[in-house]
Amino acid sequence: MVAGWLALVFIAFVTLSPIQDRPTFFHPQIERFAAFAVMAMAFVLGYPRRTGLIVLFVVFSSFTLEAMQLLTPDRHGRLLDAVVKVAGGLAGVGAGHFILLVLRSQFGRLRSRAEQSAG
Repeated sequence: MVAGWLALVFIAFVTLSPIQDRPTFFHPQIERFAAFAVMAMAFVLGYPRRTGLIVLFVVFSSFTLEAMQLLTPDRHGRLLDAVVKVAGGLAGVGAGHFILLVLRSQFGRLRSRAEQSAG
């Protein structure tokens, strides 16, 4: 739960900080995609029954952060960047649900084994 909010704070800081202070690890589009994927996945794992709200939040935060860059003198908001962020967020939602599916499957197997050995 906290991980998603911390990821959002970090993304906002990196997105709105002066360009020379922006850390770079890979190609900027890969970083955007990955950052929003991690954030969305963390939100899905923290709030598994709020998928629709998470998708709306990912779209809203992507476009809002890009628009806020237009208020800074050394940054630029671009539609392509927002679309990449949304795509990453949607991939993160999918990955989060896949992880939940695997965990539920494994938990169900463990529970049935425990019931068999107890019975």
